Parts: sequence; C-alpha cells; structure tokens
Amino acid sequence: MAVYKPHLFSLGNAATALAFREFIAANNAVIAIDYIGLMIAELIKTRNPGASFSEEMMRIKTTEFLGGKKMEDYGVWAYYPWLNRVVHVLAEEDFIELRTSRNQYKILPEEQKALRTKKIGIVGLSVGQSVAVTMALERCGGVFRLADFDVLELSNMNRIRSGVHEIGELKVVNTAREILEIDPFLDVEIFPQGLHRDNMEAFFQENGQLDLVIDECDSLDIKLLLREYARQWRIPVLMDTSDRGMLDVERFDEEPDRPILHGLVGDLNATALSKLSTEEKIPYILKMVGADTLSERMKISMKEIGKTIRTWPQLASNVVLGGGITGDVARRLLLNYGVKSGRYYTDLEEIIPDERAKIQ
Repeated sequence: MAVYKPHLFSLGNAATALAFREFIAANNAVIAIDYIGLMIAELIKTRNPGASFSEEMMRIKTTEFLGGKKMEDYGVWAYYPWLNRVVHVLAEEDFIELRTSRNQYKILPEEQKALRTKKIGIVGLSVGQSVAVTMALERCGGVFRLADFDVLELSNMNRIRSGVHEIGELKVVNTAREILEIDPFLDVEIFPQGLHRDNMEAFFQENGQLDLVIDECDSLDIKLLLREYARQWRIPVLMDTSDRGMLDVERFDEEPDRPILHGLVGDLNATALSKLSTEEKIPYILKMVGADTLSERMKISMKEIGKTIRTWPQLASNVVLGGGITGDVARRLLLNYGVKSGRYYTDLEEIIPDERAKIQ
C-alpha cells in the first residue's frame, strides 16, 4: 500500500541529527524546503500582537527564541516520500500554536485544547474528503480515522480536490496525504478496505473510542451497520448528502434508544437489508434521503440513473458547502454546545432564489 505518513526528524539529539544528515547525503535528489526563519518571526509577532519589530530587533528575538541552538537544529524536518521533499517546520507545540492562532477567539484556547483530544471517524471520501480536510484545517480533532476502499477516478475530480497524477490512488491515501501535508503532527489512521463487519469494531474502538462518526459512504448496508455500532457505543453520527445542504444529526450519545436514520427506514437492520436485492433496497433508499424533499434537479437526475447517467450527480460547490456545514456542526457538537438530533437544510436555492434557473 502507498505510503501516506511523513517521516519526522527532530534534531534534538546527536543520534537523530546524524541519521537525518546521513539520509540527506544518501538522497541528494530530495528537495529541502526551509523557511523556518519566516515561521519563527511570525510566531514571535503572534505572541507580541501590539509590538513592532525592526529587522535588528527580530534578529535579537530570534536568537533568544532559539536559546543557543542553531536554526537548522531547531524544530522538525518532515520528509514526504510521495513529494520527494523534506520540509523544516516549527517544533510541534509551536507549530500548533501558530497554525491555529487565527482561530482565536472564534474557537477559544481551552476549546482548541479540548479538540486536540477528539477522535473523528469519516466513512466515504467524496463529500468525506471535504469534511476531513475542513476539520483538519481548523484542527477540530487530534485523530482522524478514514475509511474508503475506492480509488480516485477522473469523474470524481469534479468535486474531489486532487491532481490528475493521483488518478488510480486510493481515496483514503489521497485524503490522508492532504491532511498530513497541512499538519504533519495530526494522527491519521486509514482503513483502505472500507468498513465491513470484520473491521467495524477496530474502526470504532482500536487505539481509543471514536468521539464522532461522519457517514458519507454510498452503501445503505454500511450506513445501517455503522449506526448499529454507533448506537451500541453511544457515539454521535453526522451525514451530509450534498443536496439542498441537508445534514442529519443523530445523537446516539444522548439518545441511545434513538431510531436509526430518524426511523425513516422503519425497523430495517443491516442483517435484514443484506438479504434484499438491489431493486428491493430502492424504496428504503428513497425513504432515507426523503424523495419528496430532494431538489428538483436531483429528482430529475434520479430518474436518469442507469439510462443517461451512471449514478447520482454531485457538484463541487455542494460538496464544499457540505464539508463546511458538517465541519462547523461537528466542532460545536464535540464541544458540547447542545447540538440536537434532526435533519437540517442549508438550501442556497431557497436562501438566494433565481427563478430563471428553474427547469420547465
């Protein structure tokens, strides 16, 4: 399987420093990127928001900050094998402090600290990629568990931020790399076979129980199964559908007896569903998404599946909106703001209507 984690070198001791220099000497094609002086200067300015520094004063403050260390020995060198680059970044706590500094005070310092302890599971990495990257950008979690068995295809690239050189790569690897290129100190775990009965417990429990599950997978069987596990362990579930900005919130942590998917699929469970044919599953899928509440263009699209289109459409604008909505609600839920179960809509066509766009 493809490598997705950077190798981190901290040159604080002689052995690690020697290993790093030997690595660089043996791999002279590796590109070194070192703007550590710029990062240190920005950190100093951030810690002194009312101050103004001359070049000479900044040199003095930088020397004080380094405390006698050489600049090249301070911090961490992160080697990204898939990029063939090694990047010099701030030490972990300094890095996190500076990277999240523009979150304050929309996220309070104590809230940011609490979010570092949270473990987030994300299943399905189309809309899920947007959610995962949004939450990583805000650092609304310390551990991210990603599950998807699928590979990136060209038709995915109307909504998944990737380059053509990544076609054929596992979506879960692609997303993990993007997160760790933003922040090499986040903990990312991947499940490249997707979720199934045999690994469900590991996804929810291994290395600590998840605090939140975000469901963006296509399989109704897995949607039901993961909710059965989430309800058993009292873990909340969020799901965005990228149509009309619809977001489902299921607070199994507060309501362990809550009906799965708001009771829209009745008493159907994953075991019973697995015995149904694809055709027999369709009525349940329509109940789950709320066929009568779909956007007009999605209703038309659903009738064309298997005729003129292969599957339902998803637009980048809807997926990015869904990532933002889900990320925002996830943060507030994790911080115990009192988010309640329910189905919510952020329908831009209702908020900002355009009558001429309607299909005749």
